[in-house]
Amino acid sequence: AEYMGKFLFWRAVVFLIMPREIVTLQVGQCGNQIGMEFWKQLCAEHGIDPVGNLQPFATNGTDRKDVFFYQADDEHFIPRSILLDLEPGVINSIKKGAFKNLHNPENMFVSPNGSGAGNNWASGYAQAEQLNDEIIDMIDREAEGSDSLEGFVMCHSIAGGTGSGMGSYLLERLNDRYPKKLVQTYSVFPTSDVVVQPYNSLLTLKRLILNCDCTIVLDNTALTRIAVDRLHIESPTFAVINSLVSTVMAASTTTLRYPGYMNNDLVGLIASLVPTPRTHFLLTGYTPMTTIDKSSGIRKTSVLDVMRRLLQTKNIMVSCSTRLPTRYISILNIIQGDVDPTQVHKSLQRIRERRLAHFITWAPASIQVALSQKSPYIESAHRVSGLMMANHTCVHKLFDRVLKEFDPLYKKMAFIDAYKKEKMFQDGLDEFDDSREVVQSLVEEYQACEQDNYPEWGASRSS
Repeated sequence: AEYMGKFLFWRAVVFLIMPREIVTLQVGQCGNQIGMEFWKQLCAEHGIDPVGNLQPFATNGTDRKDVFFYQADDEHFIPRSILLDLEPGVINSIKKGAFKNLHNPENMFVSPNGSGAGNNWASGYAQAEQLNDEIIDMIDREAEGSDSLEGFVMCHSIAGGTGSGMGSYLLERLNDRYPKKLVQTYSVFPTSDVVVQPYNSLLTLKRLILNCDCTIVLDNTALTRIAVDRLHIESPTFAVINSLVSTVMAASTTTLRYPGYMNNDLVGLIASLVPTPRTHFLLTGYTPMTTIDKSSGIRKTSVLDVMRRLLQTKNIMVSCSTRLPTRYISILNIIQGDVDPTQVHKSLQRIRERRLAHFITWAPASIQVALSQKSPYIESAHRVSGLMMANHTCVHKLFDRVLKEFDPLYKKMAFIDAYKKEKMFQDGLDEFDDSREVVQSLVEEYQACEQDNYPEWGASRSS
């Protein structure tokens, strides 16, 4: 017992001293837009100006900037990021914007032909394959420049051409090239009028299931609803939606960036939420919500109020109901602000008494809480705020929706010719059938998780 106590103490000390670095990949138009908002948020939280210089008031901070940034020879901070796109629009706008000098220009890549993927997963995948050497060289350079690389985070959309196709290709390569490193994605499930969206989404979902350790699901339908209902914005712009996403991304990484004794690394964060390899799709909720100018929705906050609101469907960023028979598999609440641990204990007791969260019955499950400090460099209108990261079986409804949209389209072989032009589909459409089988299998697994006999179901399936 004494030895184990010393081991845990020194493990905590090592984590506090040595940050585990994370390389961020921004893929496609959506990935680069939400990625840019994320870096703006991180710069503000760490006291870094738009050119990477640490501002005078932030020189004595205890935050761990090295997780997401490294320092150049002149000591200015550069994000551990790689920006990738097959058309120049968004990356060019970043190069002309206020943060144009923040990123390493060698890590901003646009396809030489610049024509994009035309909302075609197969085209995005094929072009990524052709550009493999240049892209992998950038990734290797960033990985080798890290002292203790923990993994990769990818931002992308699953429905377009570049974010889905190139994103899928990169997930496969990362899995092959860095098998011991974690891969996490922030994947946007968009509301799109692109007719081939079901094809692109299905093909991408297969790669997210098989080649990713954790996927944060961001549903555009739910994000728009939150902006309208909670922030009272009649027609939310992309800037508003991207601001919501960047808030979630920043909040989900606070325990990595601010020293503490729990959830100091990505492994610890994910391990507590993902019970089996494939059931790694997480929902998020955040409260209290504010607009970009932080001007609305100010109220008195408490730990109980924040934790109770996080469990409400209207605050969850996926358009699926969390009511029975669907159940929580795991919950991690990251609470930021001026918090007394005894308030957390009382709040958890109250939530249990009121049965506000329905958990699986086949394994011990409860709400885990990680306390994290807020950035001292940003004024907050609220004393307490919280992010919920939850593994919930209702997410299968989102995948069901993709299958229901895919089936009638595929049955008619509608718009399939554009895919047949690419090498992967020239000899047949087996990839579609295989992808559908993988996604259907995940739907069935999440549905099985709702039942008492899930362990027996899993044992029979693996035998």
